[in-house]
Amino acid sequence: MDSNFLNIAIVVVYLLAMLAFGWWGKSRTKNNSDYLVAGRRLGPFLYTGTMAAVVLGGASTVGGVGLGYKFGISGMWLVVAIGAGVLLLSLLFAGTIQKLKIYTVSQMLTLRYGSHATQTSGIVMLAYTLMLCATSTGAYATIFVVLFGWDRALAIAIGGAIVLVYSTIGGMWSITLADQVQFVIKTVGIFFLMLPFALNAAGGMEGIRSRVEASFFQIDGIGTQTIITYFVVYTLGLLIGQDIWQRVFTAKTPKVARWGGATAGVYCILYGLAGALIGMAAKVALANIEIKAKDDVYAEVATNLLPIGIGGLVLAAAVAAMMSTASGALIAAATVARADVAPFVASWFGKKVDTSDSDNPEHDVKANRYWVLGLGIVAIIIAITTKDVVAALTIAYDILVGGLLVAIIGGLVWKRGTGIAAAASMGVGSVVTLGTMIILEINAKAPLDGIYANEPIYYGLIASALVYIAVSLLSPRTDPAVMKAWTARVAGTQQDEEKVPAATL
Repeated sequence: MDSNFLNIAIVVVYLLAMLAFGWWGKSRTKNNSDYLVAGRRLGPFLYTGTMAAVVLGGASTVGGVGLGYKFGISGMWLVVAIGAGVLLLSLLFAGTIQKLKIYTVSQMLTLRYGSHATQTSGIVMLAYTLMLCATSTGAYATIFVVLFGWDRALAIAIGGAIVLVYSTIGGMWSITLADQVQFVIKTVGIFFLMLPFALNAAGGMEGIRSRVEASFFQIDGIGTQTIITYFVVYTLGLLIGQDIWQRVFTAKTPKVARWGGATAGVYCILYGLAGALIGMAAKVALANIEIKAKDDVYAEVATNLLPIGIGGLVLAAAVAAMMSTASGALIAAATVARADVAPFVASWFGKKVDTSDSDNPEHDVKANRYWVLGLGIVAIIIAITTKDVVAALTIAYDILVGGLLVAIIGGLVWKRGTGIAAAASMGVGSVVTLGTMIILEINAKAPLDGIYANEPIYYGLIASALVYIAVSLLSPRTDPAVMKAWTARVAGTQQDEEKVPAATL
């Protein structure tokens, strides 16, 4: 049997299974909570799998192997930084976040500060999640281009449609089941197939050591500045991303959120190490094959080092990694758009969006489906028509960290923080971050000197922190009634869920 045909067959079966999960999720979706946060009922196994799946996307899987191929063992730091972010979020904040019974990061800010000025965070979060969905959609389409020989636009449209269908029909329950399958496929593909086969083809660690430069085994070979950047961007970004928080909201108990998430964080770190080792082995085992880009290494390993059929499962693992990130970002974008952005924009025109209709939960779910469908179509169009989606994601990511991090984390850890300080820090941090990016882009002499530089996040964080602390100390304390309600939420004694406005698309 032709090996490529078998690989295609395996990927096709996987894609059909994803569609089936949509119908399974539909049967479990009865209300708003089911659709957006899986009824807040996920136990340790489901929660750990879905958390690991959503953070380990194409950059972690295909990109991680490519970094190992180019830089050696230090190529693991990108994924290690992601794992560190999951660990920190889980051990420090996830228990508290789970008890809030909310749907979005912006709702947390409103509850904590009692100020609607913080609703501007929803616009930044929507831009971030939408761009993340678009980049993930474009990424897994590259696998379809290679495997099926499709045009890029067609590959994006078909791949995006599959994610759109199962996400729209079943919401978070469908995404959770899909994530579990994707988690298993990635685990088997990376740890039990690619790693042993690649190491064997390279002659083991001794074979690698004897045929590569000593720098390949230096833990800081990729560069200290690059390692720091990974932790600043990815570790801090994971602490406040809507796509990550929305997974925390699905946990059944604070204990599940804390320890299930910590387990996922450790898994991510091991995943990063495995990816780097696979890349290192490929450097030796594929020495006679011309590889034009480091992101091509993953597919080359799958097709040249693995037995017939196994390569298909490994390619499916790459698609799984990207689809889990895309679907998570999509439902996060829809949740933020409906719960935060639509009411905020409506307020500009003196209008108020009605709250969700508890007497008609099916109608409420239907409204959510429209939002997921609409934004999914937008993400697919962006992926097809925009040549540099990564640049847009970088801008959104920098503003997310440089502008919003201090206000969000400050609200969780510092009782003296005030609403006016949060709003001011978000505004100043965002302006400084964006302004620095513009200045650097105008004066850029190299690709990494412009919007991809590290300085915007650093300057934005410093400015945001200074303003937050200063204004908090100079402004009146938060209304005692607001703090009392917040304390009740954090203690878990207030069990009512925040409502999601039932705006239509």
